[in-house]
Amino acid sequence: MAVVPFNEKEVKLLARLMRAEGEGDGQLGMLLVGNTGINRVRVGCLDFKDINTIQRMVFQKPGGFEATQKGYFYQRAREKDINLARRAIKGERFHPASNALWFFRPEGDCPPQWYNQTNSGRFKAHCFFIPTRADCPKAY
Repeated sequence: MAVVPFNEKEVKLLARLMRAEGEGDGQLGMLLVGNTGINRVRVGCLDFKDINTIQRMVFQKPGGFEATQKGYFYQRAREKDINLARRAIKGERFHPASNALWFFRPEGDCPPQWYNQTNSGRFKAHCFFIPTRADCPKAY
């Protein structure tokens, strides 16, 4: 059962985003990107009050994903990426992105906070950041 509304076009869109943003960190890295994106659709808080579809989440401006500005994102979704996207849409969550709404790839260590959001951990190249329960209870 899905935790957000979706159509098949959006499954492929999420698959492309997960690949473009997380492929270098392997399948789990891609799932972490998926967690972060699906969390943004679910929460209705902070920067994501009007983000209620996968389409809107992927192309959010400002505050969206850099990958949408690069050619690699626009390649056709592969079946294995689509399968990972379906897992994220079904609500599978993995630490450190279980409750994350943001991630980025720093040059060095992860900062303890990023734009006043707490670091929930690092997976390979990416650091993940979570809102407070008070700011965003639906993230939990």
